[in-house]
Amino acid sequence: MQAVKRKPRSFVPEQLTIESWEQVKPYFDKLLNREIESNKDLILWLQNRSELESVLDEDARWRYIRLTCDINNEETKQAHEFFVTHLQPHLIEYREKLNKKFISNPFSKKLDKNEFGTLIDGINNSLKLHEEENIQLLTELELKQQEYQAISGNMTIQYKGNEYTLPQAMKFLYENDRIVREEVYHLMNQRRLADKNLLNDLYSALIQLRNNIALKAGFSNYRDYKFTELNRNDYSPYDCFKFHEAIKKEVLPLFEIFLRDKKKSLNIDALRPWDTEVIEGNMQPLKPFTDGDDLLNKTVECFSRIKPFFGECLQVMKTMGHLDLESRKGKAPGGYNMTMPEIGVPFIFMNAASSLSDMVTMVHEGGHAIHSFLSKDLQLKEFKDVPSEIAEVASMSMELISMEHWDVFFPNENDLRNAKKQQIKRVIQILPWVATIDKFQHWIYTHPNHTLEERKAEWMKVFFEFSPAVLDFTGLTEYVAYRWQSQLHLFEVPFYYIEYAIAQLGAIAMWKQYKEKGEVAIDNYMKALSLGYSRSLPELYEAAGIKFDFSQAYISELVQFLKKEYEALR
Repeated sequence: MQAVKRKPRSFVPEQLTIESWEQVKPYFDKLLNREIESNKDLILWLQNRSELESVLDEDARWRYIRLTCDINNEETKQAHEFFVTHLQPHLIEYREKLNKKFISNPFSKKLDKNEFGTLIDGINNSLKLHEEENIQLLTELELKQQEYQAISGNMTIQYKGNEYTLPQAMKFLYENDRIVREEVYHLMNQRRLADKNLLNDLYSALIQLRNNIALKAGFSNYRDYKFTELNRNDYSPYDCFKFHEAIKKEVLPLFEIFLRDKKKSLNIDALRPWDTEVIEGNMQPLKPFTDGDDLLNKTVECFSRIKPFFGECLQVMKTMGHLDLESRKGKAPGGYNMTMPEIGVPFIFMNAASSLSDMVTMVHEGGHAIHSFLSKDLQLKEFKDVPSEIAEVASMSMELISMEHWDVFFPNENDLRNAKKQQIKRVIQILPWVATIDKFQHWIYTHPNHTLEERKAEWMKVFFEFSPAVLDFTGLTEYVAYRWQSQLHLFEVPFYYIEYAIAQLGAIAMWKQYKEKGEVAIDNYMKALSLGYSRSLPELYEAAGIKFDFSQAYISELVQFLKKEYEALR
């Protein structure tokens, strides 16, 4: 596949290098000082601003990618820190000035609300957040957050003479040999506990920084500040609480059934945490691919069966070197799809180690990549920066829709059936965990001056509220008490997690639609994703042919659909 070339620039020089603020400041000044005397002038101004910010954001994102690909490389670390410390404070300041210029211009009131409504709402929310004193704090926060990767990315264990990163070690939890699973589970948790105080101190520092930022901006707590920053105009903290309760009432019972079936199948007296990933029936762990190249090639074929365009997206990324898939020491944990607002071709980063979970991660991030390709030609950068409530529909829907073609990964029919069962269980399993993390965060930031003991007690309370009763944690209290420290979102992207649960409902609904309507569902999927964030969340969900609804009744309907699909595989 041919590489994509970025569109010619009309405002920013083609060969602009970003090595100092002085190199980019003149273009912000031009925007700030330009006369806007018509609707046409304003739209051109928005387009020029979008181009400038796309150039800068893409540069920043590449610096982050290089950092996560090699967290021990001093050169990439300094390049990232340079952007954060020397450029970002100026960008925050000038974006505020440009936002004020836009809102105060009379022609902004005449823009078509259907076309520019989300942009206007986002700018208004941004203005509510701005406080001059916070610029330095935001820079400090950005750098502080990166410390999590430096700590967790270097966590490894020694097992049977070999060294494994924690993502690599996860594959042992799928092993049929229960002794192996238990040994590795303890090794992983003991390794995490070795840095528990370091991570506790880091989280405390982050909480205080975030709380100070919220107070200086005039908010009573960081939770409310963050809801505004995330443009959560379509639901409130109270809706989140109702969602938590609905998950507890409708999803947790089905999760309990799944785990009791597993306990019976494994013929064990007690179901322990190291038993949750192993496949029932004493089968060997599913291995859907051998290495990064095999994973990519099989994913391309799987996607192409759904829609040839989907496979072509990944082929373009391969051609352009926009993939880093395999786990290795010195690489940051986790996985992501990084959008590129100027060229439009995203970058997939992950830590593949040949497991089913890794395969699902690739399919998930591939869904994000398709979203990037479908929305890359929207006229403004702000329309391409989609909120997670729809972004995760793109990725999670692909996890489920692609199951219809997983024979690419599992030619053996029994393996295929078990893989699908595992995925349905995973969908159910993630919902209580999301509720756990989200409810914990609500408490954390509405009680910012809590002690470490209070934090520990609250976490234990919330954890067991959403933990199935059949799962036995006897003797593992210390592991459980610090289980939250493995969740990157708490450290780096606070409150970015409930979106996963909201979007998971949307993804289940998309899969249901695909089972019922086939190609029509794929057309709806593409239609919604091509809109980026140019429409509200309810409108985007409607375009996809599904509902933006997380009521108990709707959750019950979707859970029953999942249960039916699972029963068909038994």
